[in-house]
Amino acid sequence: MLEGKLFHKRVQTLINYWKNNQEEFGNADSLLFVTGTSDDEISYQKTISLQIWLLGYEFPETLVLITMDKVYFVTSQKKGKILETLDIKSDKQIPFEVFKRTKDSAYNAEQFKKLLECIAKSQNGKTVGIIQKDNFEGKFIKEWKEALESYPTKFEFTDIAVGLSSAMAPKDEEEIRNIKMAAKLTSIMMKNYFTEEMTSIIDEEKQIKHEKFTENVENALDESMRSKLKFPSDASIDLADWCYPPIIQSGGVYDLKPSAVSNNDYLHADTIICSLGVRYKSYCTNISRTFLIDPKKSKEKNYIFLVQLQNYLIDHIRDGIICKDLYQLAKSYIQKKRPDLDKYFLKNIGFVTGIEFRESAYIIKNKNTRELKAGMIINLVLGLHNIEDPTATNEKNKVYSLLLSDTIRITHDMAVVLTDAKKDFAEISFFFQTDEPQDKKEVKVTKDSRSSRDVSPKVKTAIISAKTRGEENDEMTADQRRRLHQQQLAAQKQSEGLSRFSGGKGASQTQVKTIFKRVESYRKESQLPKQIRSLQIVVDERNESIILPIYGFAVPFHISTIKNISKNDEGEFIYLRFNFITPGQTTGKKDETMPFEDTSATFIRGISYRSAEHGRFTEIYKSIVELKKNVAKREAERKEMADLVEQDKLIEIRARRPPRLGEVFSRPALEGKRLPGDIEIHTNGIRYQGQIRSDQKIDLLFSNIKHLIFQPCDNELIVIIHVHLKNPIMIGKKKTKDVQFYREVTDASYDETGNRRRRYNYGDEDELAAEQEERLHRAKLNKEFQSFAEKIQEMSNGIVEVDIPYRRVGFYGVPHRQLVLLQPTTECLVHLTDPPYLVITLSEIEIAHLERVQFGLKNFDLVFVFKDFQRAPIHINTIPMAQLDNVKEWLDSMDIAFFEGPVNLNWSAIMKTINENPAAFFEDGGWKFLSIDTDDEDDSEEEEEESEYELSEEDEYSSSESDYSSDESSSSSSSGSEEESEESGEDWDELERKAEHDDQKRKRKEEASSNKRRRS
Repeated sequence: MLEGKLFHKRVQTLINYWKNNQEEFGNADSLLFVTGTSDDEISYQKTISLQIWLLGYEFPETLVLITMDKVYFVTSQKKGKILETLDIKSDKQIPFEVFKRTKDSAYNAEQFKKLLECIAKSQNGKTVGIIQKDNFEGKFIKEWKEALESYPTKFEFTDIAVGLSSAMAPKDEEEIRNIKMAAKLTSIMMKNYFTEEMTSIIDEEKQIKHEKFTENVENALDESMRSKLKFPSDASIDLADWCYPPIIQSGGVYDLKPSAVSNNDYLHADTIICSLGVRYKSYCTNISRTFLIDPKKSKEKNYIFLVQLQNYLIDHIRDGIICKDLYQLAKSYIQKKRPDLDKYFLKNIGFVTGIEFRESAYIIKNKNTRELKAGMIINLVLGLHNIEDPTATNEKNKVYSLLLSDTIRITHDMAVVLTDAKKDFAEISFFFQTDEPQDKKEVKVTKDSRSSRDVSPKVKTAIISAKTRGEENDEMTADQRRRLHQQQLAAQKQSEGLSRFSGGKGASQTQVKTIFKRVESYRKESQLPKQIRSLQIVVDERNESIILPIYGFAVPFHISTIKNISKNDEGEFIYLRFNFITPGQTTGKKDETMPFEDTSATFIRGISYRSAEHGRFTEIYKSIVELKKNVAKREAERKEMADLVEQDKLIEIRARRPPRLGEVFSRPALEGKRLPGDIEIHTNGIRYQGQIRSDQKIDLLFSNIKHLIFQPCDNELIVIIHVHLKNPIMIGKKKTKDVQFYREVTDASYDETGNRRRRYNYGDEDELAAEQEERLHRAKLNKEFQSFAEKIQEMSNGIVEVDIPYRRVGFYGVPHRQLVLLQPTTECLVHLTDPPYLVITLSEIEIAHLERVQFGLKNFDLVFVFKDFQRAPIHINTIPMAQLDNVKEWLDSMDIAFFEGPVNLNWSAIMKTINENPAAFFEDGGWKFLSIDTDDEDDSEEEEEESEYELSEEDEYSSSESDYSSDESSSSSSSGSEEESEESGEDWDELERKAEHDDQKRKRKEEASSNKRRRS
């Protein structure tokens, strides 16, 4: 069935453009498009492109006539029935009529005659617009030409290719969605297949011809390669195809035209150019990359300049820029920066693409005056052709070319690059020569801004450490490559830390100074309560003050100045002692000293009162304790709300019904009875609306969404859309940074047909049918929620991106108090199934530390230290030792530097030391103290420096651990006991120490009891 609404919308778009731009259509009175028999080969003909644009499919042997007020079709009976489904019964519908052909030639001639009469009646009825370059053959074309020649009125024909290209060039939302998917597949084929295969071939010195390599790449775009290449889960590979056969070139013979083909020469390890283009649902994309093997400095300089040129042009691509102006920008940049490369530069730098791979009317060259508009998709192609290298000794290396192209979307604000494959010099250059110095062999890895989006491990560089290549292949295991990569990451972290904190930079971010808070009980004496006349202790709850009689004067003290109060009964008297906060004292567990305006002033440290009135002093004691508790509670609430940011108002869509996902529950839940609600997507955010009360709603703005995660219901009881916020919001009386929308999977004990519990046990067939029902229901839920999450991404205009957890890469651990499955996504590590949730943003991680990694233990722990050193490290405990290699591989693939050690460290003391002087920390080696692979000499030299990071005693560790607990753990542990929090930090060594202590204690008791018996 065809999409009727889309057809009528696009036909109206074409007619409107035709009305407003008559000259581009040669002042045609009607537009005629005729196709013959289908051709299986890849061919880009504008008539077929129009059919796909309007109908979504190619219709062979079909005639389409478009007039200003109606559309006519002439086709077969079967295709005619399909075209009749375009009737949407709406006022916005463009009238259309279908003439169905049969096997009767006379009847078919009559149908053609009716159509010719319609042409004659359209406007002046003289000029017919056609695509002159499109030539079709077949019986249908022959009968049409005979009918046209026999018709008494002779028509004039004019070419409308340019006008049609201009009308179809700006893409609507559906087209952009298809192009984005095509761009993803193109990038995946370049990153996950070609790059990996090419480096393997070069490294292992295999021989392969360009044509054979092209064939391998072409065959890799297949459903069977989905898991290996990590195709998007929502991509239907059956709908993907190549725009052209992949182009692979090397060995000094280069053709940078889009029509180039791979020759039959062997792949040569020097300069390798690859161009790939995947089309999805007929929409094309393109990408080209140049890979350099052992490049010289001159080649490196030329390539880096080409990347700089592309970045410069992307910054200047805007809605309304003229094609020739864009080309002139490139030429002027080259002439200003590198005039020596001007003669090698290409004659054009790209073209508009879409259903047709290359729109000839929109080639970006010096003489094209056409305007590039928002919504158009261009392929920006930059190249330097046949640069000579006189210093090359190999004949195939004396001439090389450089090519760099990407698919780019034009918007009103800035250009958006759709093809995501790394192009920095460090990512596309590989060094394999063994006779160069060590500093030339290693390629410095620079982390691309999108490198965290690749979950699978990537081989960043090719490094030769052995004398022969065969020895290298034998010795370079996966663990060795990981260790080498980790050494590079550690060095990178060290250099980043030195540059970040050198000269005191960044110190202000890590050192948080407590601010003196001035308190005032009373502004004037008349505000004091009347009870002071009796010179008794007065508790003024309204002003949060205690008034104490001292030497005949009533002296007020604010409750915040009192550290604690104690009550003692001694005979017939009762004593009350007030202890005040004074300079040098610590407050709370964090060993923080209170700030004072003038520390040299005279302070009262304590004062005691005695009375025989037990009842009155007991009442005063209870009142003060209660007042201090209430003030502390209010202060805690104030600090809790300190990071709340006032959000903008949600701009609702009122002209039409917003996209909606119904019957979902929210967590945290709205007040009242647990009932489902609806999620709606509006202009600048999403709204969750309860079904009972209109005032029960949750508004989440796109600007405040940090992560949008869709978790399917595979192996789960619920399907989830999880929103992790940048700044917390209030839902009811709770502050939260995580909002979740979910729907439960139907219980298998229910019959979906009648919604009643099954009373009987059925046979195997019924059980199989129920399982099949559940699988279908789960698939439906996943599709519904994923499409809605993608709709949120689309309507946010790139502000929000959907992330999906990779369950197969997940591992079990204890981030809070129970063992849960932790699943990596492309940007996070998450646990979303049950609260408390865990969402760790990988880009915010400084380093990871694996603790309790030693032989004989069944579990290990994982600690994440953040780039913001004031933020508490997050601990994930009790990870099964069987998962160790998987966790290491995942961390390495995410470019996260990690270390490992045999014991748990006191991270509270470590972070306190770092925050005191981060510059000195990195000058002394930074995170090097965590490494267990240092030499003996280094150990002896750094023994004193590392001593401050030794493991502390149990009581010291447990208190510091609670101080540096994360936001999530602090909120969840407030209701728990202190004993549980202490036990959560115990490891096997501590438990053994306790057991030994208990044995000794028991032994001493037995000896004491035996001594008593002897005396008796």
